[in-house]
Amino acid sequence: MLDGLEEDRSSCSTESSGGSGASSPEDSEDEELGGGGGGGGGGGGVTQLTPTSSSSSLTLIKTNGQVYTYPDGKAGMATCEMCGMVGVRDAFYSKTKRFCSVSCSRSYSSNSKKASILARLQGKPPTKKAKVLQKQPLMTKLAAYAQHQANQHSVPVEMFDWGRYLGDGDVMGAPVSCFKHVPMGRSWGDISEGVRVEVPNTDSGLPMKVYWIAGIIKLAGFKALLRYEGFDSDSNRDFWLNLCVPDIHPVGWCAAGGKPLVPPQTILHRFTNWKTFLIKRLTGSKTLPPDFSSKVQESMQFPFKKQMRVEVVDKTHLCRTRVALVEQVIGGRLRLVYEECDDGTDDFWCHMYSPLIHSIGWSRSIGHRFKRSDVSKKLDGQLDAPGQLFAKVKEVDQTGSWFEDGMKLEAIDPLNLSAICVATVRKVLADGYLMIGIDGSEAADGSDWFCYHSMSPSIFPAGFCEINNIELTPPRGYTNLPFRWFEYLKETKSVAAPVTLFNKDVPNHGFCPGMKLEAVDLMEPRLVCVATVTRIVHRLLRIHFDGWEDEYDQWVDCESPDLYPVGWCQLTGYQLQPPAVNAGKTHSQYDSARVRPDASSWRHVTGSSQIKEENAEGTDLCSERTETETNGSSGDFFTNQDQ
Repeated sequence: MLDGLEEDRSSCSTESSGGSGASSPEDSEDEELGGGGGGGGGGGGVTQLTPTSSSSSLTLIKTNGQVYTYPDGKAGMATCEMCGMVGVRDAFYSKTKRFCSVSCSRSYSSNSKKASILARLQGKPPTKKAKVLQKQPLMTKLAAYAQHQANQHSVPVEMFDWGRYLGDGDVMGAPVSCFKHVPMGRSWGDISEGVRVEVPNTDSGLPMKVYWIAGIIKLAGFKALLRYEGFDSDSNRDFWLNLCVPDIHPVGWCAAGGKPLVPPQTILHRFTNWKTFLIKRLTGSKTLPPDFSSKVQESMQFPFKKQMRVEVVDKTHLCRTRVALVEQVIGGRLRLVYEECDDGTDDFWCHMYSPLIHSIGWSRSIGHRFKRSDVSKKLDGQLDAPGQLFAKVKEVDQTGSWFEDGMKLEAIDPLNLSAICVATVRKVLADGYLMIGIDGSEAADGSDWFCYHSMSPSIFPAGFCEINNIELTPPRGYTNLPFRWFEYLKETKSVAAPVTLFNKDVPNHGFCPGMKLEAVDLMEPRLVCVATVTRIVHRLLRIHFDGWEDEYDQWVDCESPDLYPVGWCQLTGYQLQPPAVNAGKTHSQYDSARVRPDASSWRHVTGSSQIKEENAEGTDLCSERTETETNGSSGDFFTNQDQ
């Protein structure tokens, strides 16, 4: 891992190349790294990389005047018993080819302790024969790197620069552990400030890709503010990287793969022995798990596949569902195309854990309205999505005291998510589901009723807003203001739904006001935007879209699958919408995507992507995820927990 550092920089290092018979570990290292000084005859000093001959597809390496072919496998390779270096066998020292250099042979015993320390950093057994230190000559490493360079995957480029937006780390980003539905959300572990990683060295002054070790200074979602080892308190070269992209590795990855580990050119003069510096600096530190990259890839696999059939809310009539086909899956988000649409333009975006999608047959099983399709049978390749793929809701007992038609409550309006409104239970369905209507704004035919589960975090008992200092939106046209529940219940001759029927679980979600994240604009659910948590009430988050006016804010549950950590779009390849330049005005690349009418008119406007349907009056919508069981503690709805 650490050997070859001075060797990589031997042409510009201030270390002495002269030999000596010193037996100290540092002296023997300097002697070897200086390019074969000392007692003479040391092998491993690479002087030249020659082009590949036309008769061979393998890179030629000239070492000490002899030309060797770099093996395309293990044949002709040897492993140093001291440092674990893997290299050309013929270039190794001694007849037995046990060591890569004179210094390794000489310091086999004296350096075993250092090798053990480095082995532990890599999570390997601390044995003398462990493949710990990589003492391959720079050109040998580069030859190996050149052979595999074509296999490296390119990292998707993110249009919006989170690093510049986050600045030097003063702005907080919500931790990945807050988002259980995203890749690595449940296995982020104790990745924190101080963890060391190996990353590309952009300050090497070399024409090829090399690496160096950096420490995490600040975390913001998947993004980490990193500082190269050796810069200490100097933050001038700090940089932001996504920890889940392919070029981020645990300490020891370069050693295992024969990649060049080279200190930044800016600080090269600060130390004469970089190996000793890193040994001291890294001892006792943490790094990423060895299988971190494979875990990322595993977590990027999603069970929904193209052409799977689901039931999803009809965006033109909220009160019913329709059959739709999965057309695209990005990061767990689904682009669904309604089954009767031939050209694929009548679509709807939501997450695979959204409460708006269900297995085929769900509507009939609970008594929900459903629009039958004119398609008589499934086409080849189409498959009903298995029931186990969908988000599960908490089972409830509807016997005894339960919701009844006409009961009053407070609910987030799915057509104006900045508002919590006075609402009414219009119909009680099976399995704990309810049809809800917003008082004063309902269509005569009930086409804008919407379905919430009784355990949904989007419905609340009467009085919730008053206790928690949230503005409650009264029924449209109601003149007896200020609104008071007692008087309203008396006037309408109705009763409030019992408090005991509502979900009062408040998980330890980890969000704080001011945290940055990426959030779906639920009024235009194909868009994921730069956003900020501005307020927290129990499990409710007030999401503000940066650059937009407060009237476009949205109330979202802390476990909503429509919230993502900083860097999620870059990781999954989803397009991130940048903040508007000025409040009320759109970014130049944002205009066509996110021009919105006044919030007060949401219940009577047509979405830009809506396809005209018979009696259609509504807009695109999406709501928070119906709450599944949590491990959080129960909270009292009538205790102010505003943040």
